[in-house]
Amino acid sequence: MATITLTCSNEQIKEMKKFYSNSLLETPNYSIFAANYHDTRITAYQSGKVVFQGRQPEIEANRWGKQLQSNSHSSNLPSNFENLNIIGSDETGNGSYFGPLTVCATYVNQHHIPTLKKLGVKDSKQLTDAKMRAIVPRLKQILPYKLLIVTPKKYNQVQPKYNAVHMKAVLHNRVLALLEKEVNEPIDGILIDQFTSEKNYKKYIQNESPKPKSPTYFATKGEEHHLAVAAASIIARVAFLDELEKEGQSIGYDMLPSGAGQNVDHIAGDIINRYGKEMLKNVAKWHFANTKKAIELVKKNRLRG
Repeated sequence: MATITLTCSNEQIKEMKKFYSNSLLETPNYSIFAANYHDTRITAYQSGKVVFQGRQPEIEANRWGKQLQSNSHSSNLPSNFENLNIIGSDETGNGSYFGPLTVCATYVNQHHIPTLKKLGVKDSKQLTDAKMRAIVPRLKQILPYKLLIVTPKKYNQVQPKYNAVHMKAVLHNRVLALLEKEVNEPIDGILIDQFTSEKNYKKYIQNESPKPKSPTYFATKGEEHHLAVAAASIIARVAFLDELEKEGQSIGYDMLPSGAGQNVDHIAGDIINRYGKEMLKNVAKWHFANTKKAIELVKKNRLRG
């Protein structure tokens, strides 16, 4: 098991705790919080040290380390970037046990920007699900976009070969290349909401074809730098929610929950009880630690019975 340690401010640790709120564990001594997210254990200590442990702790450490090191890489972006003609991409569902992984790219030119601001487009984490559902039809009307949905069944088939970062890199490359091909006007650049280093991203897509030809930039919190990323995050989020609803209703739930917390373990256990493990593979990302926990819950309940 590999370990990475970051030193963070109190504000950064508060932001982390909020991000991992659905995956929190019992708080150890001398710590502020602990969480288990996508096969990585994160422990934030009162000293300011945050420890990431797991098979690939760099995935989660990079999520926060890049922000600490470079202030979202804004210095790498051209001046007046927020008003340029940009394709932006983002993804949703990577950290949720139930539901798909959705990746979206949108093209936003300078003429779209006033309309998007009027609609209230911004980081999807700052919008309610109801608000996003309300504006997505309009976004799809006015913006060129590409959306890929990797169902849990497909995800489970691919995951043994591709780790989470590799899978996302390939999907981002695909939506960006597809959309770039369809945009019939000059594109100033591409902005990817950064989930790994530029070096890693290029390594993972080196054998992919086609690749986008426009200048490509990487920034954590990309939605703060261009509305193309914000619009992409909203479309991806609503597609993810729609799939959670569809998958849930197919097996008798109004909607499956997002995240990877304890409530997810119990619902997964209920699905195993009612339909068996094969059904769970159709609606959940099997390699998450929640699977083992759900199976253990089922065994305990049967013993009690």
